[in-house]
Amino acid sequence: MSVMQTTFLQPPPLSYFSTSPFSPTVKFTVSCRLVASPETVVNVEVDKRPSERNEVRLGLPSKGRMATDTLDLLKDCQLSVRQTNPRQYVAEIPQISNLEVWFQRPKDVVRKLVSGDLDLGIVGMDTVLEYGQGDGDLIIVHDALDYGDCHLSLAIPKYGIFENINSLDELAKMPQWTPERPLRVATGFTYLGPKFMKENGVNYVTFSVADGALEAAPAMGIADAIVDLVSSGTTLKENNLKEIEGGVILESQAVLVASRKSLIQRKGVLDITHEMLERLEAHLKAVGQFTVTANMRGSSAEEVAERVLSQPSLSGLQGPTVSPVFSNRNGSTAADYYAIVICVPKQALYKSVQQLRMIGGSGVLISPLTYIFDEETPRWRQLLSNLGL
Repeated sequence: MSVMQTTFLQPPPLSYFSTSPFSPTVKFTVSCRLVASPETVVNVEVDKRPSERNEVRLGLPSKGRMATDTLDLLKDCQLSVRQTNPRQYVAEIPQISNLEVWFQRPKDVVRKLVSGDLDLGIVGMDTVLEYGQGDGDLIIVHDALDYGDCHLSLAIPKYGIFENINSLDELAKMPQWTPERPLRVATGFTYLGPKFMKENGVNYVTFSVADGALEAAPAMGIADAIVDLVSSGTTLKENNLKEIEGGVILESQAVLVASRKSLIQRKGVLDITHEMLERLEAHLKAVGQFTVTANMRGSSAEEVAERVLSQPSLSGLQGPTVSPVFSNRNGSTAADYYAIVICVPKQALYKSVQQLRMIGGSGVLISPLTYIFDEETPRWRQLLSNLGL
């Protein structure tokens, strides 16, 4: 019986292989092509003992759009990174003591989380899954930081034998693919790509390791298809490539990831994670939300609240805040008006203002929200549950 294998045009890097948190040695069979060839076995020694240090370390992307957006997000959360020398790889966040920021390539952030050299990191979910490879020590603290959106996808040419192929199932059933002539896929995702093909029954496949300009590989004749990250899809179209039904491997965006071992064993990591998570959650929840304040004449706060709640766009997060507006009339204090305060999402802002006016609101003031702190963030409770705490 044939065995599932992967053929690499060049050897994968040593860091492609990883071990479980409890085993210092791993036997790894490179897989994804149905051929009768010997197994490839690689033994790798990985020291996963906690490193001897007192500082908590946060790994951030060192270059590119992901790096810029990460620093912008932290700044918006009042966690500005201070780097005395732009050429240095270590920095600090003054608001959090005993925290070191280390600028690394995204894949190295994940690798160093696994090895114990970092405690926390912000990278794309695709990077966590590709270079973490299911390592049980990695735990996602926040899975939606709202930037770096993309998806990992299989793409094939629009022309030639692929012209009428529009799904993964159709691609797998093409008679052209045999053990002697497998489907050739170029990718930098040498873990997720073969895993996806194997799980979806695409049997005759070889993977070539490649970085950058993958879209040119089919036109050059060195690959039949590619597996790569896709944002808008414009680059694929410009190179006469197309995505197919069932070909999306995963959806990805920036995430906050941590070492489970560090969270449990290293002093200060859990407290710092809690503070970062609360700041991130409060800011991200406030993005696109506005405070709307208006005055409204009424006989009582209850009567005004009933009028406000009769309009579907005026309920706010938990309901409107209604408070009396006091004025001095003929030497006495009177409250003929009430102030209405609600929280409204951007897309419903104008409609909400119209409804407020319709029920007697006036002097409408609007200001953007910066933070919305809940009593307790659900992700914190989930993290403690995942840690068994």
